[in-house]
Amino acid sequence: MRKAILASALLLASTATMAADNGIYLGASLGQANTELDRDATGLDLDGDDTGFKIIAGIRPLDWFGIEASYVNFGEVKEGPLSVESDGITGFGVFFLPVGPVDLFAKGGVISFDTDVKIRNFGNFRDDGTDFAYGVGAQFRFLSLSVRAEYEMFDIDNVDDANMLSIGVTYTFL
Repeated sequence: MRKAILASALLLASTATMAADNGIYLGASLGQANTELDRDATGLDLDGDDTGFKIIAGIRPLDWFGIEASYVNFGEVKEGPLSVESDGITGFGVFFLPVGPVDLFAKGGVISFDTDVKIRNFGNFRDDGTDFAYGVGAQFRFLSLSVRAEYEMFDIDNVDDANMLSIGVTYTFL
């Protein structure tokens, strides 16, 4: 009986330690970025995918809340005479729901973006600004290493849809 109680106490203590893995974290993600260009911006339609990536830095002072910044690159989407490249810097408030070694999360914030549109035989135009961004995801924590999957949406001017589905890794420094 004592062994069962001791084993239960150790199991609960290890779960609490895993849940309290807060601090500064760095990471990277790779995934599929989708860009759909607004017809009003160019008179032409574009809807395509490319490989996107992001570099992540954040701080999680509480089990349920963190602040995250990232550089995100949507790659280059080409379709017919159009080519679109977008990237940006994001800032998010992230709300976590810890469930054992898994964190479910939702985040909201802004992206400061830069979009280059090239139209063959007509020229280029560039758009930049700051707009809303939001996303949802889940991550599995093992000690200080986390593997995450997330879906993010970015409200970028003159772009109907800009979103990314990615898988990444973060490392937390205690």
